[in-house]
Amino acid sequence: MRRHNVLSLLTGRQERARDRVRVLSESLKGHPVKDIHLIAALGLTIAFGAHAQTAPASAADHAAHHATAVAPTTEGEVRKIDKEQGKVTLKHGPITNLDMPSMTMVFKVADPTMLASIKEGDKVKFAADRVNGAITVTAIESVR
Repeated sequence: MRRHNVLSLLTGRQERARDRVRVLSESLKGHPVKDIHLIAALGLTIAFGAHAQTAPASAADHAAHHATAVAPTTEGEVRKIDKEQGKVTLKHGPITNLDMPSMTMVFKVADPTMLASIKEGDKVKFAADRVNGAITVTAIESVR
């Protein structure tokens, strides 16, 4: 769905750029230097049009990017699971990518279905990263 929206946006920008060139070329009819102006205008339109075609990433895309990035794993122990809130309490070792010392804390989980594979008391390896400003577990697995 998102790809379709971006393509529609790009197509609309290209059409507007062609319209601007068409209007400019019609306004320059009868001028002896029409071709030079037209070439210059076309060059600028293409240059700025290409720059404007990069659509900004939404916050959801940014979060997805971090959720799929490979973060270093940390060992920990599951203390509590809150499936309704999509949170897990872990007693964990240092989290190097977040510059965080060992402690016990509550984490959001990127995908609440991850909580089905763990239970309280499990020794786990997990990856955590900052997603939309919150420290979030992006991957977790039991170590038996």
